[in-house]
Parts: sequence; C-alpha cells; structure tokens
Amino acid sequence: MHVNSLKPIKRSSFRIFLGKKAYRLKRYTEWVFDEKKYAKNKGEVKLEHVIFKHKTPLLRQLKDVDMQMQYNKVTNLKIAVKKINRIVIQPGETFSYWKTIGATTKRKGYVDGMILHYGKVRTGVGGGLCQLSNLIYWMTLHTPLTVTERYRHSYDVFPDSKRSQPFGSGATCAYNYLDLQIKNETKEPYQLVIYLTDVSLVGEWRSLNIPTNTYKVYEKEHQFTLEQWGGYVRHNTLHREIYNRSNECIDDEFITENHAITMYEPFLTGG
Repeated sequence: MHVNSLKPIKRSSFRIFLGKKAYRLKRYTEWVFDEKKYAKNKGEVKLEHVIFKHKTPLLRQLKDVDMQMQYNKVTNLKIAVKKINRIVIQPGETFSYWKTIGATTKRKGYVDGMILHYGKVRTGVGGGLCQLSNLIYWMTLHTPLTVTERYRHSYDVFPDSKRSQPFGSGATCAYNYLDLQIKNETKEPYQLVIYLTDVSLVGEWRSLNIPTNTYKVYEKEHQFTLEQWGGYVRHNTLHREIYNRSNECIDDEFITENHAITMYEPFLTGG
C-alpha cells in the first residue's frame, strides 16, 4: 500500500449515502448466499477455562467531546452486549460482529453516541460500539482463533493518553459493511463472554480446556511521516510471540500493518 493514498478524499454526502446503501446490500447478500456457518447459539453456562480476559474503561474524558456522548455510549454497549454475551463458536463456525448484533436502531433502544466520520467526531444512533469491536479484536489476538475480516481505523483522532495497547490494535466497525469476523479453526468450542461493571467493559474468551499456548502482541516500525499533502500519517506493524506451557517462545507471527491519518500534531509537547 502506498501511504499517500491515505490523503483525505472529499466526497459529497449524497455519494456517501449511496455508497453505504451499496455496501450494505452487498453484505446482506453475502450473509444469505456465502457458505460460511455463522455462530448463533449461546451457552447457558460459561465454559470452564478463561483463555484471555481484558477490560477497558467505560468513561474517558476526550478533548472537545461532550461527556453525555460517553454516557450514551454505555447505554448502547449494554444493548449490544446482550446480543453477544455467551455466544459459542463451534469448530468451523464464524462469528460475525454485525450479524450477531444487528442494526442499531432507535426502536431497539439505541441512542445518539460518538462516531468518527472521516476523522471528525460526530453523533449517530448506536455510536460508541467501536469500543466493543476493539475489545473483541484485541482479545482474539491472544487466542488460537483466526481473524478473517477486520478493518483498521483510517484516522488517529486523539493523542495517546494512558494507552496500554499498541497503536492499531483495534477494529473499526460500521453497520454492516465494516464487520469483524472470527473463525474457529480449532477442534474445540470457544465462548465469548462480555459484560459491564460500573466502570469497565469486560471481555473473556473461554474454552473447555486449559490453553496450550499464550500470546504476546507487540508493535514494530512505529513512526509518523509528514506526507506531501501536508498531513501526518502514523504507521506500525503488529506481531505476536507464541509461548508454550513451558514459557518457551515457539513462534513469532506477523499480524497486520496499520496506517492512519493523524488529526493532531504528533510532535507538539504534551500532545
């Protein structure tokens, strides 16, 4: 990929509207006619062993963003989590984020939350659900499950603030064409457990057996570049080390590369 292609493209609202309609129709068609077996069943009880667990804060004070959007995000997360919590992916099945959650409509109780539109903060019904897709993607990188579809964030909107994960370790989502899909190519079922506490969104991947391997995700080649069109682009690659039960590193895998237009001056003191 030539990073200069990341130069922001201005499109009319009408063209964006038509594009969304076309991509959504394409996805609906795929769901009907592709040969994937989509996970849809939930387990009444949690599978015994936690393979990986992670949590992220529900409320963050973001520059120039109304905190009400954060509270609304929590409302939206509660609705979406009910659809996903305890879903089991059997061997050979694929988990689809949007096929599981469905459309985020007011009729279902979704409210206006923060969405990122071409790098700008806006509001939209169901906004804030990228926190959930980010969490699921990050957790999946620490399991033997296979990510078969994921979209990186095209814009890096806010400077790092207490970031504990590498840049680019999330998955953007937009109903239904920017999906997150995960296939179980192992020989045993995996269960996704998601819930909210007073302060955190918490996720777990669970299985019947104790994990054979553990994973360490890290970044390489992190840099900012000043592009010819005048903006900065942030880059890195993600990799993961795989450790066996004796804590010996048995493999080092490339995961993905990330390129995102920064919406801030990256080299200013204090971000």
